[in-house]
Amino acid sequence: MKYLTIVLVILVIVALRFWRRKNMNAQSANKVKALRPMSPLALKFYTIWVFFTINIKRVFRDRLALFFTFLFPLIFLIVFGSLSHNSHLSLRIALINQSKTAFAKSYVTSLEANKVFSINKTITTLSDAYTNMGRGIIDTAVELPPNFGKLVNGIPTGQAIVHYTHNNDQAEQALVSLLQTQFNSINAKYLQYNPPLKVTPVVSNQHSLTSFDYTFTGLLGFSILGVGIFGPMNLFPELKKMGILRRLHTTPLRVWQFFLSNMVGQAVIGLLSLAVMLAVAALLYNIKIVGNLAELAVFLVLGIVLILGIGLALGGWAKNERQVAPLGNIIVFPMMFLTGVFFPRFLMPNWLQTVTTYMPLTPVIDGARMILTEGKSLLDLGPQLLVMGAWMLIIYAIAFKVFRWE
Repeated sequence: MKYLTIVLVILVIVALRFWRRKNMNAQSANKVKALRPMSPLALKFYTIWVFFTINIKRVFRDRLALFFTFLFPLIFLIVFGSLSHNSHLSLRIALINQSKTAFAKSYVTSLEANKVFSINKTITTLSDAYTNMGRGIIDTAVELPPNFGKLVNGIPTGQAIVHYTHNNDQAEQALVSLLQTQFNSINAKYLQYNPPLKVTPVVSNQHSLTSFDYTFTGLLGFSILGVGIFGPMNLFPELKKMGILRRLHTTPLRVWQFFLSNMVGQAVIGLLSLAVMLAVAALLYNIKIVGNLAELAVFLVLGIVLILGIGLALGGWAKNERQVAPLGNIIVFPMMFLTGVFFPRFLMPNWLQTVTTYMPLTPVIDGARMILTEGKSLLDLGPQLLVMGAWMLIIYAIAFKVFRWE
């Protein structure tokens, strides 16, 4: 997996260098091509290519745009990745050992080696333990009485006493369950018996998701929101304010050409941003990549184009930044918190899950998760693609309707 990520990063760097060199060569070649007569159709697509290169240059020359396109999603990725990898169960306990037996010493050593328990070794008395529990420094305290581990007929006996407060009853239940499991394992070594009821583990061949695997595709959706909505939403009103769009309106440039150039440009920039996120997630957090990366790239391009339609509609309609910001927040924030960007949708009530299924970003996140971590193909994403296609028709119909040059 790490080798695949390294190759992916190298390909991205090579592509950027190749694009820059090709663009420099194209600048000199364009002067010659401009003198040649072009067919009307070729001229239209040449116009799209020119505005595509302009959009790419604008992003890579704008430090603020580079930060919010590439670094800002990485900050969220590192934060959530660190939280996910530090989310294992850890009980903060105080261990009060009053026993001098050999069994008590070995048992204390085993508890200290267990990563589930975070033992505060500075607490040595019950009074200190109660004081620290009251302050929230520890969850519970485990007391080993003087007779703990005393041998009776060659078998160690005794009981561990768990002290807790009313506010920490859940931690107490977890600790008692863990300690009892340990004691059952120890008791089985001394008392041989065949229990009538047993548990048999069976390993499934299906892939399971870690918490970060589930979160990562939500962060991809967050990056798509930034590339697709905030870019045009901030750029278009600025171009109108500067009078650039009004001057473009006097040229043969058509709205569909302007939109298409932005779509292609944002798709390229978005894929680069998502590729960087995927590389960092694979290198730092060992994310499981099960599906086909080519199919994932195609699906993410469709997702970027879909969300970009919202940005084109907002930026094309608004006259200035003050007009577009409130409406943009009304649209963006529900999608950020109801489509699985920051926390799973299955935690929501059933009725809310049903409603949010048909939000524009939901099928993008669900489809990316199904390809990336479940190994699904594009042919398996019929419902997601259907919802995305319906939204594309609606959103771009609105975008063309409300667009204005000034």
